Amino acid sequence: MDSELSLWFYSMTSAFFFVFFTFTLLFSLFSLLVFVLRSKLWCKCEICEAYLTSSWAKEFDNLCDWYTHLLKRSATGTIHIHVLGNIITANPGNVEHMLKTRFEIYPKGKTFSTLLGDLLGRGIFNVDGDSWKFQRKMASLELGGVSVRAHAFDIVQSEIQSRLLPLLSSVSGKEQVLDLQDVFRRFSFDNICKFSFGLDPGCLELSLPVSEFAEAFDLASKFSAQRGLACSSLIWKVKRLLNLGTEKQLKEAIKILDEFAQQMINQRRQNGFSERNDLLSRFMGTINEDKYLRDIVVSFLLAGRDTVASGLTSFFWLLTQHPEVESAILDELERVMGSSDEQFASFNQMREMNYLHAALYESLRLFPPVQFDSKFAEEDDILVDGTFVSKGTRVTYHPYAMGRMEQVWGSDCLQFKPHRWLKNGRYMPHDSYKFPVFQAGKRVCLGKEIAVMEMKCVVLAVIKRFKILVPGLTQPPRFAPGLTATLRGGLPVLVQEREA
Repeated sequence: MDSELSLWFYSMTSAFFFVFFTFTLLFSLFSLLVFVLRSKLWCKCEICEAYLTSSWAKEFDNLCDWYTHLLKRSATGTIHIHVLGNIITANPGNVEHMLKTRFEIYPKGKTFSTLLGDLLGRGIFNVDGDSWKFQRKMASLELGGVSVRAHAFDIVQSEIQSRLLPLLSSVSGKEQVLDLQDVFRRFSFDNICKFSFGLDPGCLELSLPVSEFAEAFDLASKFSAQRGLACSSLIWKVKRLLNLGTEKQLKEAIKILDEFAQQMINQRRQNGFSERNDLLSRFMGTINEDKYLRDIVVSFLLAGRDTVASGLTSFFWLLTQHPEVESAILDELERVMGSSDEQFASFNQMREMNYLHAALYESLRLFPPVQFDSKFAEEDDILVDGTFVSKGTRVTYHPYAMGRMEQVWGSDCLQFKPHRWLKNGRYMPHDSYKFPVFQAGKRVCLGKEIAVMEMKCVVLAVIKRFKILVPGLTQPPRFAPGLTATLRGGLPVLVQEREA
């Protein structure tokens, strides 16, 4: 009798799984057919054919360079990728229209929020409307104070002195290749974890240890970004439903992040948080929901780690190609600090270094950490250049291309020239740069001054003591797909200590 029941149960189970997988397959094929019909994959225009066949890759190393080429050829600085249902623009007037004038009708949209929902939840970079406004206001209050900036400055200086400089010194003169991009990612992750959680993951210790939390964070960011590369959202949604492949890995990585965040929150509740300076403790004074706290802080981890690391990597690559810029920064450093015995420049001294500031912004013009950003129109609209946008259309503004438009920056727009930001020796922001990188209308980057301060601290500390060389690399950077600009293969360098 037991064997008959077991056989019956096995048969029923097998039948259930057969029916389930058959239904899933048929539903997937149907949804894919709907996607194909709705996305106009039959479009035969030159741009769409180049995109679908990847023929653009024969001439361009990066997709962003191909888009830049197309946008430069466009009379309005705007193009259409019909098969993606996407309008892409590098027109500053259009960007101001989207991010300031008609900000309310250009949210991130459900498509974007769904892609990053498992990782960012209801964090500020994944929500719109009242939730975004609340977090934006709260973050502005928490990050705008002098004490917070001083706290961040102390964290950065400590990480430089105790870990970054000793690591560079350990490989100096040994012909030992070091991946500088990996170093900056570790450096910025240590800093943002200290600032956000009051926790030191120790990623930049001399042994360059593997951190389970950092590794999980990297995987979660990577696989979340890969969702956006799929030809249909149905593909990753089915994989998530069946817990397969990268979706299974993403789920496991996010579980580690969730457990870590919950542990931090529990510790704060037990030990008290009112006297602590980290971001989590500050937010806990206003928010009681643990999941909401987790989403907010993880969003800041993503922004604070990847953008700073990307900006520093591009900047040092440019410095190796332009030694005259490095010399000018060193001259300015000596002029401002004078005969001071201090090892590091103070916050006020850095504010006097106009050339350094100009060089950083010139680097960010050429290589913005976030190369493009998309919004979805909530209603029909007309952009400043006359482009009609129908409701539901994806509209992408492209900071990478915006920094390369000759009509805005001149014929030398591809050259690294910090002096274009200076007038009578003082830093003067370019009008067209108010929107593409750090200052996007109402969506002004949270913690902008802290991020720039962190980059300045690293640049001054490193070039004052070391010479960074990139052996045999003269070709422009090639980027890997992701939420922020990341160099394929990293940035392998040799380190030499400067003579006293």
